[in-house]
Amino acid sequence: MELLIAFVLGAVIGSFLNVVILRIPKDESIIFVASHCPSCSNTLKPWHNIPIISWLLLRGKCSFCQAKISAQYPTIEILSGAVFLLLANKFGLNFPALLIAFSFLMLLALSMIDFRYKMVPDSLNLLAMLFAILGAWSLSGIANNFQNALLFAGAFTLLRFAMSYLLTSSAQREANKTITSWTKNYHTYPFIEAMGEGDIMVAATMGALLGVPLTLVAIFLSAVLALPVMLLLMNRSKEDQRVPYVPFLTIATFIVYMFDSPILAYLKANY
Repeated sequence: MELLIAFVLGAVIGSFLNVVILRIPKDESIIFVASHCPSCSNTLKPWHNIPIISWLLLRGKCSFCQAKISAQYPTIEILSGAVFLLLANKFGLNFPALLIAFSFLMLLALSMIDFRYKMVPDSLNLLAMLFAILGAWSLSGIANNFQNALLFAGAFTLLRFAMSYLLTSSAQREANKTITSWTKNYHTYPFIEAMGEGDIMVAATMGALLGVPLTLVAIFLSAVLALPVMLLLMNRSKEDQRVPYVPFLTIATFIVYMFDSPILAYLKANY
C-alpha cells in the first residue's frame, strides 16, 4: 500500500512537472494560468488532468479540438511515479526521502528542458541542489552534503576553465595561420565554452546526493551512456552534434544512487 501511495503521489507531482517543463523555458507563470490546450487554448476540466489515466481515456487527443497530446505528459508522470516508488522502496515514506525525490524530479525536468531546448534553467538547478543538500537524516549529513556540493561545483568550474582555454587557444592558432594586414589587430577566433554553467550546478547536486566516490562513478557512467549517441552524431552538422548532457548525468546519478551499497562495496574491495 505504501508503494502504491508513493507512485500515485509521484505521478500527481509529475503532472505539475509537465507544466514546469513547458512553461519555464517560455517565461510563463506556472501557477496563475490554468492548464489549457496549447492548440485551442480551452481551459482543461479537472477530469482532463488525472495523471496517466486522462491521457489514456482521451487516446492522446484534446477533448475540445482533437489535437494530438504529446506522449511527454504520461511519460513524465510515469517516470515521476517510478522515482517516488523506487525511493520509497529503498528508504520508506519519510521526509528526507521526499526531499531526495524532489531533487531527482528537478533533475528530470532539467533533462527534458535540456533535451528539448538545450537550456538549463537556474531556478530548477538551484532547487535540485537545495533539495539534495537538505535530503539528509541529520544536521551533520546536511553539512557534509553542502561540502560535497561545493567540492564538485569548484572542480567542474576549474575543468570548464581549463578546457575552454585549451579549445580557444587551439582556435586562435588556427586563426593565426590566415591572419592578414586587415585582421592583425582583431580577434578572428571565437571564445569556445567547453561546458555550460548549468552542468556545474548539476555536478554540485550530484555531489550532494552521492558523495565523492559515487559521484566520480556517476560521471564516468554518464560518459559511457553518452558515448554511443555521440558516435551516431559524428557525421552530422556541428549544430546537430551538440548533445544535451544533463539527461545522461541524471540517469547515471539515479542508477548509482539506487545501487550505492554494492558499488561502494566493490570500490572498497578492489581499490
